[in-house]
Amino acid sequence: MPLDCAHKMFPDYLPCSVMLQPAPQDTGKCCGVDFEVKAFATDSTNDEEDKIPKKSSVRLLIRKVQHAPSKMGPQPRAEAAWQFFMSDKPLHLAVSLNKEVYFHGEPISVTVTVTNNTEKTVKKIKALVEQVANVVLYSSDYYVKPVAQEEAQEKVLPNSTLTTTLTLVPLLANNRERRGIALDGKIKHEDTNLASSTIIKEGIDRTVLGILVSYQIKVKLTVSGEVATEVPFRLMHPQPEDPVFRMKIWFLRILLVKI
Repeated sequence: MPLDCAHKMFPDYLPCSVMLQPAPQDTGKCCGVDFEVKAFATDSTNDEEDKIPKKSSVRLLIRKVQHAPSKMGPQPRAEAAWQFFMSDKPLHLAVSLNKEVYFHGEPISVTVTVTNNTEKTVKKIKALVEQVANVVLYSSDYYVKPVAQEEAQEKVLPNSTLTTTLTLVPLLANNRERRGIALDGKIKHEDTNLASSTIIKEGIDRTVLGILVSYQIKVKLTVSGEVATEVPFRLMHPQPEDPVFRMKIWFLRILLVKI
């Protein structure tokens, strides 16, 4: 029996596959966006899907992902200053990343410079990767979840400066038990990862995108209280390799083996 192939193009405005991780004790379907392809065979001219017998149809769960843009944005950087009582000069904090887009599993190097012109001691420097999930499916709820963190061992004494680099790796493996973490859509029998950053294309209504995901580095200083600043970045999948390039590499490997 000949098989017929049908080709469907995903509309550009559809959201990516994203789900909110349930707690271990939760039951039922997860909150999120997923897609499935359904095919059925019938000799009826009735197109009503709900009347198609299950044994005459098949379903295939698919995942829509967004890859990192080929052109990177500017190097993320943020600065902040705070004035304390009984101190003439401020406490200054500068935070920078070496690039805007990081791939899943890639270490993130955070350069922190603290210029302490006050009479107080900076007792702790802490950096966190925060995932911000904005659920626009049914409301406009925000969930801010730390998914990686690191602390510097050094203190910054009064009238001194410290520059240090903290390395963070946001991974699902370290957050599997945490309810409300946004994940990339999961295909049956396959593992997934933290949700990729959402890129909203020009002209697209953000309310149809389901769950909007973004990431930021938050650096907190503990003085008499806590002060903090944030630097946004993107966490994404790399662009897929060119299939022609992969084929050339495959032929080259065969030639090298024969030589």
